[in-house]
Amino acid sequence: MILEVIATCMDDALTAEANGADRLELITAITEGGLTPGIGLVEQAVRTVRIPVFVMVRPHSRSFVYTEQDIETMALEIKTIVQAGAAGIVLGALTPAGKIDEAALERLLPLTGGLQVTFHRAFDELTDQREGLRTLMKYPQITRVLTSAGPRPAMESALEMAGLVAEASRNGQLTILAGSGLTTEGITGFIRKTGVQEVHFGSAVRYNHSNLSPIDPSALRKLADSVHQLR
Repeated sequence: MILEVIATCMDDALTAEANGADRLELITAITEGGLTPGIGLVEQAVRTVRIPVFVMVRPHSRSFVYTEQDIETMALEIKTIVQAGAAGIVLGALTPAGKIDEAALERLLPLTGGLQVTFHRAFDELTDQREGLRTLMKYPQITRVLTSAGPRPAMESALEMAGLVAEASRNGQLTILAGSGLTTEGITGFIRKTGVQEVHFGSAVRYNHSNLSPIDPSALRKLADSVHQLR
């Protein structure tokens, strides 16, 4: 089992690494669902922690439908993140019709320099997630999909999540990364029901379950010990 934890600053990054996180998703603007962090933070995190750092590339929180100017901004951000030595990129883009924006992917993915790419929770706004998975499977750079398996919290979507895991496993290229609405209570049962091999946590491992609070080391350590027993 892989445990990914959201980090918004160096304190988060160091606390997450010290208390069992296997990977970081580095973002800013956590209350807006995550935007691209400053390059200074990216460079410092990559230089300081030993676990993989995946960096969000999302220019604004208006929607996941991007203009040509937005795509150019994302392209420039990807280039700097690659140069900083990050382990992965987290991105997503949709068309106005609610499908994967393949034109955007074809512009951005060649810039990722061989880094792993996670397609983020834009996926949960698709009109057809199974079709979305099949589309993403066409792009070998994309190695995982962060999803709650639809509009509901992930813990309420175990059946749908299991279906996505089964669909992804037929190809073997994509990993389903379950996130959004996961709770530390009942997580082992959720993992067993769905077959997910990677989970993503944000507010649930922070003091008072608040996005703007620091990570609670004891809550994260307890979670890490629990999920890692399932390896």
